[in-house]
Amino acid sequence: MRAIRPLAVLTAALLLTPLGVTSASAAEPGLQQARQEGALQTALALNRLLNPFKIEVAIQGQTARLQGEVENEVERELAAQVALATAGIEQVDNQLQVNPELVDETLQRRAYAQRLEDATLGAVIRARLLWSSQTQGLPIEVDSRAGVVTLRGRVTSAEAKQMAGSVAASTDGVYLVNNLISLGVSDPAQAREQAAAAAAEVQSDAWINDKVQTSFLYSRNLDGPNIKVATQEGVVRLSGEVMSNEQKTIAQEIARQIRGVRGVDADMLKVAIKVEG
Repeated sequence: MRAIRPLAVLTAALLLTPLGVTSASAAEPGLQQARQEGALQTALALNRLLNPFKIEVAIQGQTARLQGEVENEVERELAAQVALATAGIEQVDNQLQVNPELVDETLQRRAYAQRLEDATLGAVIRARLLWSSQTQGLPIEVDSRAGVVTLRGRVTSAEAKQMAGSVAASTDGVYLVNNLISLGVSDPAQAREQAAAAAAEVQSDAWINDKVQTSFLYSRNLDGPNIKVATQEGVVRLSGEVMSNEQKTIAQEIARQIRGVRGVDADMLKVAIKVEG
């Protein structure tokens, strides 16, 4: 932890520093160090094996110092590898201590992290179901546990049940879907009201654009950031690059099922050419 310099000392330093030099030469190293520390801390927090542990990070030049406790030597070595994979870090001063007694504490933290992950994944699927023109407003319950998603509820068409299962299965982080949604007989009057309401609903181009792009990011089958989305009067135009014709088809299908989409133009979405050798 770096000590906070008194205001008087900082003022004196500023007065003694030549004009125009402060921001360029004095602030830049500290800013770069803070960015590297933040990047490394984030990488450690996102690692499933390491996030239960309290690991302190300090960077000096191209060396990262790690302090704290982990449960075993494997995790200690992994933390060093994560540090070396961070841009700008060439050496690691690994001061992490191995403490096998941490097992109870880490189990509790992992259980908590898993509950948060389950809740997040369930929320993502419910949001995607709400954005879909075929599943909007349907009484579908979503339960997520360690990548296994169970869908329950009652819908009036096989298409809606299939779409719900497809939305869940294509969501990043899902490994298995138990589609327990049952089919029921539709009420003609209610069906007409729902159809009329859907026809009258108008989504803004900005809303459609956001939901299509976000759906791409959530999809396990696409590299979302490489696909650009532009929407005008309900027509979605896709550009960028995908890895295969299958991915191009998936992108079109995902965009087409978003509420308010009147059409999808994917002529500018190119398939990457594989280079042999």
